[in-house]
Amino acid sequence: MKKINLLLTILAVIIFSACSKKLKPSQVTKDFYTTRTDSLVAVIEQQTATSLTDSAGVAIPAEWVGTVNFNLRKPNYVIIHYTAQDSVAQTIRTFSLVKPQVSAHYVISGNGKIYHMLNDYMRAWHAGVSKWGNVTDMNSSSIGIELDNKGNVPFTEAQTKSLITLLAYLKRTYNIPQANFIGHGDIAPGRKPDPGILFPWKRLAEKGFGFWQDPVITEVAPADFNAEIALKLIGYDVSNLPAAISAFKRHFVQIEDSPVLTPCDLDVLFNVYRKY
Repeated sequence: MKKINLLLTILAVIIFSACSKKLKPSQVTKDFYTTRTDSLVAVIEQQTATSLTDSAGVAIPAEWVGTVNFNLRKPNYVIIHYTAQDSVAQTIRTFSLVKPQVSAHYVISGNGKIYHMLNDYMRAWHAGVSKWGNVTDMNSSSIGIELDNKGNVPFTEAQTKSLITLLAYLKRTYNIPQANFIGHGDIAPGRKPDPGILFPWKRLAEKGFGFWQDPVITEVAPADFNAEIALKLIGYDVSNLPAAISAFKRHFVQIEDSPVLTPCDLDVLFNVYRKY
């Protein structure tokens, strides 16, 4: 009898487990998001003075007072990527897993659908080791946008239109300067090439997102023009100059990305850097 009861219990557990409603990955992600944001809110709401001691180990008097003049940090850059994955579903799954340690604020599919992955005021993990001008922590000051593309095919019209609409919203909402719409390859030369040589930077610049060379370049680079200084003034990390040159050419020349500046490339660089 005891054996029968044990078997019945095991059978009941199996049936219950099979019939139980399983959480979908999206629901698991949403639950995690809620828990994580709640923990961040708790940190923001803390109202205790920082405890410090001097060199002799004596506590320094401190008191929490508070101020009425503050707000949330706002993004000042937009960094554009391509996903280099097989589908939007794969990218969303990647951003829903802890192990890869990567994310972005938005993902845009080939059909133009926009997936908002993270609140704009929060810090996504999309830039990695990067630098632009004097900024070495791009994640803390930027919004990351991933485009469903492997970088070897043109971006779709629907995708580009959605991107331009999204950029217009971000620029208007956060007052982001025109110069601050850049690519992952710009901030991580030598490490990342995206959004690649096929990305329509010229079209974006015409809408006010980033800069582009003039339609007709009437003034050539002078004989004493210093390309390295120009690249640095634009924002590129020139510690690896050949990589910076390739990154510049992927963005502003888009014919080839060899680490050598031709006379034509120099004219383009001279024209572009004066806009910054």
